[in-house]
Amino acid sequence: MDRQITNTVLMVEPVAFGFNKETAVNNYFMQENQLLGESEMQELAHSEFQQMVEILQKSGVRVIVSKDTMSPHKPDSIFPNNWISFHYGRRIALYPMFAENRRSERRKEVVNEVNKTGYAFTEVVDYSIYENEQRFLEGTGSMILDRVNRIAYAALSERTNETLFKWFCNDFGFRPVIFHAMQSVNGKRMPVYHTNVALSIGEDFAVVCSDCIDAPEEKELLLQTIEESGKKVIKITEKQMQSFAGNVLQLENVKGEKLLIMSATAYSSLEKIQLEMFRKINRLVVVPVPTIERYGGGSVRCMMAEVFGERIN
Repeated sequence: MDRQITNTVLMVEPVAFGFNKETAVNNYFMQENQLLGESEMQELAHSEFQQMVEILQKSGVRVIVSKDTMSPHKPDSIFPNNWISFHYGRRIALYPMFAENRRSERRKEVVNEVNKTGYAFTEVVDYSIYENEQRFLEGTGSMILDRVNRIAYAALSERTNETLFKWFCNDFGFRPVIFHAMQSVNGKRMPVYHTNVALSIGEDFAVVCSDCIDAPEEKELLLQTIEESGKKVIKITEKQMQSFAGNVLQLENVKGEKLLIMSATAYSSLEKIQLEMFRKINRLVVVPVPTIERYGGGSVRCMMAEVFGERIN
């Protein structure tokens, strides 16, 4: 039976991190670089990445690190959860990416490196061919999986196609819950680019930015589904979402202790009562990744692809 949390994650070490104009068209968390040179931005992002790996390892999380390649240029390779997900039954899924310059992030070498650590992922469910039809589904950025209750949540956007989402749910045995998440951008309500900045599902709780769901019936369905699955809802505001307070991930360490991984930006945005609710359930692991957040438009959850599956040794 699937578990909701794991003690193992895949992270991709950046070699050419940078501001990606192709993703900035609908990722409103990104800030265009006007201060740093390319090499300086990469150096800062690499330092933040290394520090995060060390913090996770010291917290007892198994981290599989795969180093990116210089060619072709992949400015967002630090966010692997958008192109791959791991599942029990030795299955992996590969996903179609909105930005053309992100599609080369899908590399067999990365899967091979995971398998070398004691896994044997042999079945590949590949949705990437739908890039040719301009249909996209960016992994566990687009979808939030309740693996135990077999419920998948998705906020539709240019990067999250409804048909593909339903096909994934059928292939992997999830019940789909669909909604629209919006954020205010220059006085307009615009789609949130990825579901995982507005929603996070843990073992017995969920972080939800309900302020982002403008349709009352969609908000009611989402909250009701989460509560009926037995999880405590912890709400965050839209302002906190914009500080990546929804882009958090519950893991466990090798001793079975529950951890909630969040960025320093997210931590600073939260109220005392919210932090107390989190601490009752988890040990908080706070990681500073300001360069990655500012110029990459993603935070700590985006940097980790959870590895679920049977180990063979």
